[in-house]
Amino acid sequence: MGARDRPPAAGKPVLSSVPLPASSRAVDGRRLRSERTRRYIIEAYLSLLRESPGIPTAAQIAERAGYSVRSLFERFPDLVALSLAAADHAFAQASAQAVVRNVDSDRATRIRTQVETRGQICEQWLTLWRALTRNLHHSEGLKLRVGKMREAVRLRLELMYRPELGTLGAVERRRVLIALEAITDFECWARMRETFGLSVEEAGAVWIRAIDRLLPPTPVS
Repeated sequence: MGARDRPPAAGKPVLSSVPLPASSRAVDGRRLRSERTRRYIIEAYLSLLRESPGIPTAAQIAERAGYSVRSLFERFPDLVALSLAAADHAFAQASAQAVVRNVDSDRATRIRTQVETRGQICEQWLTLWRALTRNLHHSEGLKLRVGKMREAVRLRLELMYRPELGTLGAVERRRVLIALEAITDFECWARMRETFGLSVEEAGAVWIRAIDRLLPPTPVS
């Protein structure tokens, strides 16, 4: 029996003791297998992206997932649709990673927390981000998802640096937010890591210094 076909581990809760009709059980089983196949294909796509900057082919994705190309296209009409599903999957995971912490702490702690969280996300999802932005012209759905991700970053910046941003007028506040978003962008992280060869810790230190200089003085409580 393969790893993907093993029964649930002992001790899993039983959702219902009422037996379902055989036809319903068959439908539910097919749906679960299809969803499982879909998830493995998405994970294979993301795995290949992390290994190589090029967009993987359908054959490469199917082979990595352990399914046929036909199975891939039964669940995704094309590779753009697969990239959309991967983006949704990544956004959900990144949102879970970016749990807001230390929002009421002192300035240094808030900056360090924001940088650590953003650096982890950039480190993990850079290749997918590049794949998405490279193919923006192919799909309005991709544009919407990229916009959603950027908006999430802006909202987090506003939340983490609310005391400092609150001292600024509307125009200057917007300018500082634009600058903060620009310097904590995926490609900024990539330049530090790839072009200049900085470690994760060194790149984080650069961001911390830059953010501290960009922010206005923290108001005295």
